[in-house]
Amino acid sequence: MSEVAELEALEAGLTLSRFTYEDAWALGTLLVGLARERRAPVAIDIRRGAQQLFHCALPGSSADNDAWIDRKRRVVERYGESSYLVGARFRAKGTTFEQSSRLDPDRYAAHGGSCPVVVEGAGVIGSVTVSGLPQAEDHALVVEALGRLRASAPGAAAE
Repeated sequence: MSEVAELEALEAGLTLSRFTYEDAWALGTLLVGLARERRAPVAIDIRRGAQQLFHCALPGSSADNDAWIDRKRRVVERYGESSYLVGARFRAKGTTFEQSSRLDPDRYAAHGGSCPVVVEGAGVIGSVTVSGLPQAEDHALVVEALGRLRASAPGAAAE
């Protein structure tokens, strides 16, 4: 299976039944807990539409991580897919996002770490982003947390 196909399959399994303010808090605190356990120097951002519902910067992170969050989040908002998947699609075509997207690299970054928040029946309603680790690790941290949130949702055992 290609990297793109693997990322697509993984992302398809992260659809949530809902995403409330309480869910955003639970996801954010879960990410903080995972990052602290791993001593990961990350910043975390969760949004629904244009509203920031959660933000945390852990020791070792910097304002640069906030800038990366904004750049990766804009890719999710534009493409409706994870920033890592978008970058992988360009790589699969033998190019890079920076070379071929025609988007300003100071505003957009197709690097791992930002995933869409997708709700059944509503589609993409927001984003969750982590910055501070190598891109594959940023992406994996977000995917792990979204998977745990999905598994803990009411009715998840019946799915």
